[in-house]
Amino acid sequence: MTAAITPFGIDISQADLDDLQNRLARTRWTDQIAGSGDTYGVGVDRVQHLVGYWRDGFDWRAVEAALNVYPQFTTEIDGQNIHFLHVKSPQGDAFPLILTHGWPGTFVEFLDVIEPLTAAGFDLVIPSVPGYGFSGPTAEAGWNDTRIARAWAELMRRLGYARYGAVGNDGGSAISPEVGRVDPEHVVGVHVTQVYSFPSGDPAELVDLDDDEKQSLATLDWFVKNKMGFNVLQSQQPQTLAHALMDSPTGLVGWNSQLLGPDLDDDFVLTNIAIHWLTGTAGSAIRHYYEKDKADRPTEPSTVPVALSGSAGDFHGIRRFAERDHNIVSWKTHNVFTHYLHHSAPDLMAGELAEFFTQYR
Repeated sequence: MTAAITPFGIDISQADLDDLQNRLARTRWTDQIAGSGDTYGVGVDRVQHLVGYWRDGFDWRAVEAALNVYPQFTTEIDGQNIHFLHVKSPQGDAFPLILTHGWPGTFVEFLDVIEPLTAAGFDLVIPSVPGYGFSGPTAEAGWNDTRIARAWAELMRRLGYARYGAVGNDGGSAISPEVGRVDPEHVVGVHVTQVYSFPSGDPAELVDLDDDEKQSLATLDWFVKNKMGFNVLQSQQPQTLAHALMDSPTGLVGWNSQLLGPDLDDDFVLTNIAIHWLTGTAGSAIRHYYEKDKADRPTEPSTVPVALSGSAGDFHGIRRFAERDHNIVSWKTHNVFTHYLHHSAPDLMAGELAEFFTQYR
């Protein structure tokens, strides 16, 4: 293993972009029952809209140039290539944060908080999770959340940060508390948009829920009954699905857009999907679910302070169970109805992050 940190720039070959256009043009569309909308899953109209824009409106070269404005690097940790943005604040006493995305997102989730956070005095490290995008594919089994957390701790050590905060959304909201768990001597706090602590099944646990807990539990119940299929399949047979996702960009749009919905702007949706496609990591990214599912669960609560800033319209957690598993010091919900708060409400989230971590600087 080498500890070298190498500058990196995104440069997708024109041959890969031409191949993508050819595949999109030859899409073999599925049938759909008239008037069924999204009853059976992501509808044909939604996929046709995104594919049409990908072919005729979405400009990857412009996206590539915009992404390359940010300083990017790669390094090898635990045998795996790791890609990351490292954007430093102009302030001399800047405090570092490491921000972690989930699936089907990418590091792009956090681009809109870079400017306000660096202006507020924070250095930002924004890695691509192993198996995703420019950190993938994974070369061996076992890249679960704990192993990723250890890699993040090593990354921050290599960058020279003795104290830092961890931030997460979606899958990153599971990884970031693990960073605090594996590196408590250096992590001052964790800020997430979801806390994945659930009832054990004992009915007594559900007595006297407050309004926020009732709403969050109802949201979770709806999600489990209507949209949890992706989680089951990716946790059990990711390789079976990977053959289709790696071969068809239209299929990838259909699968990934179930959690990149029409409430999000098309450019954000397609930038995330395009990164999965153009890096050939659509299969290894979903393999992360298998690794998480097969990993041992922590048996003791985490000790580092954890703050939640969640969406009232999305599952953000149930506080009484979160407090069972973590050292919860702040719990806020916002009337911004999205799963991607850092993208959809960047000023709000930059303010939340600055307020939380300033007290630990």
